[in-house]
Amino acid sequence: MDLSDTGGSITLIAGIAVALGVVGVVIPVLPGLLLSWCGVALWAFLGDAPGAVKWVVLVLATLVAVLGALVKYLVPGKRLKDAGIPNAALFAGGVLGLVGFFVVPVIGLILGFVLGVYLVEHLRVGAAQAWPSTRKALGAAGMSMLIEFTAALGVAVVWVLGLLLS
Repeated sequence: MDLSDTGGSITLIAGIAVALGVVGVVIPVLPGLLLSWCGVALWAFLGDAPGAVKWVVLVLATLVAVLGALVKYLVPGKRLKDAGIPNAALFAGGVLGLVGFFVVPVIGLILGFVLGVYLVEHLRVGAAQAWPSTRKALGAAGMSMLIEFTAALGVAVVWVLGLLLS
């Protein structure tokens, strides 16, 4: 590939962004779904694909990303509400997860989240019910990550199909 070929360079950069976005869902350092969508938007606005194809791809990728982001919060949130886990436990998990991320890189996020939820639930419902509540919160967080991962993969598939059609 010739580096003076701006369309090819944009496509390469967009592909890297889309791939990093998919990986970023699993590795909590990167804003996964947003990064994948930004890669598609970059390709649509600056790439050299035909006009109609790139705009249809961008619209479809936007729909997939918005739907994924919406479902990512609604489904696990409903499960947590049904389980009776308060927002304070999730907030504590988020704060300790953020602290843990810097204390013990990468795995500290998970450890801090678990510890935060467990501590709040231990104070709220006692030691006997704290761990089952924490497991439900972990399951909801895992479901949220799975939904976002699926949406990021959907954005990537839409983009690849757009590449093949252009």
